[in-house]
Amino acid sequence: MNQATSVRARVRAELVDEIKATARRQLATEGAAALSLRAVAREVGMVSSAVYRYFPSRNDLLTALIIDAYNAVGECAELANSGVRRNDYRGRWLAVTDAIRAWAIANLQEYGLVYGTPIPNYTAPQDTIGPATRSTAVMIGIARDAVAAGVFKATQEPVPKSVRADLKLVRGYVGNELDDDQIVRALMAWTHVFGAISFELFGHRVGAVTDNDGFFRHEMNRIATYIGLP
Repeated sequence: MNQATSVRARVRAELVDEIKATARRQLATEGAAALSLRAVAREVGMVSSAVYRYFPSRNDLLTALIIDAYNAVGECAELANSGVRRNDYRGRWLAVTDAIRAWAIANLQEYGLVYGTPIPNYTAPQDTIGPATRSTAVMIGIARDAVAAGVFKATQEPVPKSVRADLKLVRGYVGNELDDDQIVRALMAWTHVFGAISFELFGHRVGAVTDNDGFFRHEMNRIATYIGLP
């Protein structure tokens, strides 16, 4: 890459970052459904036709923001997981869930973009699947390590035939180290994490919970017990 090409690439990357930062500010004030490329262009100081060279449509810009958000959540989960002893399975789970909640509180609009109300007339493309599964992969990894160490407690709950059929697709992502019941428990736990965070951030626990920090940590400990983490 020659110097001129390198400069153009750097300028393009800076403009893309500025466009996305402006779009995030618009999300905070207008919401995802009202995101407008023309409005973003005005704030950046570009003609709308110039923005289309970077993001051909509003949905392309939304996809970029969604991928960034999923990657940010995934990175938080991965960093928290790496900071705890590998054989401290419950400690890893608690660190990861705390980190995701902290990110969500600090980035409410981005959290809402990926875990909130579906955006009208938008269908997420395949490009979002990899980033979306990063945080889930961390939870599956904790469960997998606990199984390998022989400390992931078994349950007596049978998995219905219809659910086992669905799990064939899931195995394409998680592999064969976990049995059907273990996969179900891991997915239930991960669903509960985001459900708990969403209930807190979107006001569904107002009047019921005042110590959100303490309640969330207790909740995550209870979930760890339920899924069988020692």
